[in-house]
Amino acid sequence: MTLIYILAGEASGDVLGARLVAALRQHRPDLGFAGIGGPRLAEQGMPSLFPYRDLAVMGLLEVLPKLRRLARRLSETEADIAARRPALIVTIDSPGFAFRIAERVRHLGIPLIHYVAPQVWAWRPGRVKKLRAVLDGILALLPFEAPFFEAAGIPVDFVGHPVLESGADAGDGERFAERFGLAPGEIPLLVMPGSRRGEAARMLPVFGPTIAALHARHPGLRPVVAIGPIVEAQVRAAAKGWPGNPILVEALSDKHDAFAAVAARGGAGLIKSGTSSLEMAVAGIPHIVAYRINPITHQIVRLLVKISRASLVNLLADREVAPEFLQYGATPERMAATLHTLLADPAARDAQRAGFAEVLAKLRPPEGLPSAAAAAAVLRALEEKGGDKGLLRPA
Repeated sequence: MTLIYILAGEASGDVLGARLVAALRQHRPDLGFAGIGGPRLAEQGMPSLFPYRDLAVMGLLEVLPKLRRLARRLSETEADIAARRPALIVTIDSPGFAFRIAERVRHLGIPLIHYVAPQVWAWRPGRVKKLRAVLDGILALLPFEAPFFEAAGIPVDFVGHPVLESGADAGDGERFAERFGLAPGEIPLLVMPGSRRGEAARMLPVFGPTIAALHARHPGLRPVVAIGPIVEAQVRAAAKGWPGNPILVEALSDKHDAFAAVAARGGAGLIKSGTSSLEMAVAGIPHIVAYRINPITHQIVRLLVKISRASLVNLLADREVAPEFLQYGATPERMAATLHTLLADPAARDAQRAGFAEVLAKLRPPEGLPSAAAAAAVLRALEEKGGDKGLLRPA
C-alpha cells in the first residue's frame, strides 16, 4: 500500500485534509493515510497520532506556555514518520509546526508538499528562502501566491480556494428558522468569534457590547452564533449575557442553514478576520471584519506586516469591500454603527455583494473544484517521486 502522511493541525486543515483524501481515493483507492488530524479526517478513516487540538496555538506570546508540549509532539511526529516511511508527506497550514517537522524529516528523503501557502508575502518575506530548503512544492489557495514562491524556486500549483466547495451557499434558511425558532419579524445577525481559544477570548468581550448596542437600535435583532468545538464552552458562557436570545449552532449543516437565513432576511455578519470573511462572500452576507491580538504581539506584528488589509476579501479586491476594525479600532460603538448601516441601507449591502462576486471569480482553479485540483497535484507528485524540478507541474 502506498502511504501518504497528512499533518493537519487545526479545524480548517482537518476539513481540507478530509476533502483531499476523498478526492484522492476517487483515483487511487489503494492509497493509505496516516498522520495528525481531527474528526473530519477520522471520518475518512485516518486516526490521529494525537489530538490535533494540541497544535491549535497562535500568537507570538501565546505559544510560550505550550512549548514543552509542542516539543514533545514534534518528537512524536518525527518518530512516527521515520517508522512509517510514507511515500509522500502533505502538511496542511499550521506553518509553525509543519515547517519544523519538514526540517526534522528532510534527511529521510521523503517528498513534502505544503497545502495552504504560508503568508510570508504578508510578513517576513525573507523566510521564503528557508522554505525552499524543506519543501518540494506548495498548493496555493490564492492566485497571487504562485509567482511569489516560484520566484524563490519553490514549485507551486494554484488549486483554488476550498471555500468554493464549502457549501456556504447551499443552506436552507426556512429549515433553520423552523428548527431554531427564528420568528418572522426577527433579523438574524451572524456572529463568528473564531475557532481558537485565544481568538475567542479576545473577540467575545468586544462582540458582546457591539451586539448590545446594535440591539438597542434594532429590537428585532437575533444573534446567531457559530461555534467550533474548541471554543464551545467559552462562547456559550459569553452568549448567555447577550440580548436577543442568541441561537448557537455547532453542526456544519446548521451553520450553512444559518447563512441562508441571514442572507434571505436582510441580516449581516460580525466576523472575526480570516476565512470566515470568504464564507460570507460565498453566502452573500454583508459583514464587517474585526480582529484583536495580544497587545505586545500587535506591536511586533506592526513592524513586520507588509500589507494594509486584514480581510482576504479586501486583499483580493484590493479595496475595502467589508469594513475592517482591527485592534484598538475594534470598538463596540464603531462596529455597531457600521452594522446598523448594513442593516438599514440596501445600497451598502448591494455594494458588498458586487465586491464578493469580483473576489470569488479570482479564487477558482483553472479546472474543476479545489479539492480535485489539489488531489491531481498530489498524484503528480507521487508519480514523479524523487524529482526536485517542476514537481507539481503537469506533464
